Amino acid sequence: MAKARKKLPFDVQVFLSTVDSGRSVSNYGKDQKVFSQGDPGDAVFYIQEGKVKVCVVSEQGKEAVVALHGNRDFFGESCLNGHPLRMATVVTMTECVIMRLEKVTIVRVLHDEPKFSEMFMSYLLSRNSRVEEDLVDQLFNSSEKRLARVLLLMANFGKEGKPEPVIAKISQETLAEMVGTTRSRVSMFMNKFRKLGFIEYNGTLAVHNSLLNAVLHDNPHLRMSGENDD
Repeated sequence: MAKARKKLPFDVQVFLSTVDSGRSVSNYGKDQKVFSQGDPGDAVFYIQEGKVKVCVVSEQGKEAVVALHGNRDFFGESCLNGHPLRMATVVTMTECVIMRLEKVTIVRVLHDEPKFSEMFMSYLLSRNSRVEEDLVDQLFNSSEKRLARVLLLMANFGKEGKPEPVIAKISQETLAEMVGTTRSRVSMFMNKFRKLGFIEYNGTLAVHNSLLNAVLHDNPHLRMSGENDD
């Protein structure tokens, strides 16, 4: 019997480029809004190149960064769950190439294309697990450990494929908003991580495997939760 042809993996980017209507691709500069909290929720977005941050502003005016997304990530999918308005603001962190898929278009594609539907469902389940992990992180870990976890996630440790140790430039203010602490404490922790050899931080940011090992093995250099925390 002839050997069966090797099944090629489903390529989301190639597939989406063939969608014949309700799709557009735009270039964004750094620090540009893709959409704002309160805007109509009428499309899902797919990042072809670049990184974005998702921010939420409370009624009291306090802002928090709740997520970062990079190459081959979707965002804005809450419009598929009956939310008529955007619940967050998305701002580019680098120059970006982003595909916009109208809500009616992606609903049609999800219905008609089983491979895409399976991939998208898997992506959403993974995203939901990440949100749950973030909640546990906020509840039980010190701000120092939360910062370590954010840096590891940004460098893709724990994802399929090789980590990307060099992270796109990100401000300490943004890191502080993600971790839920002050910029001064982030600065202190970053300097500490650098002295311990966990990171290189001089203009660009490189994350080493040693930081992952410290988190996984509960290294005493990283304080236990609750000890002199914010």
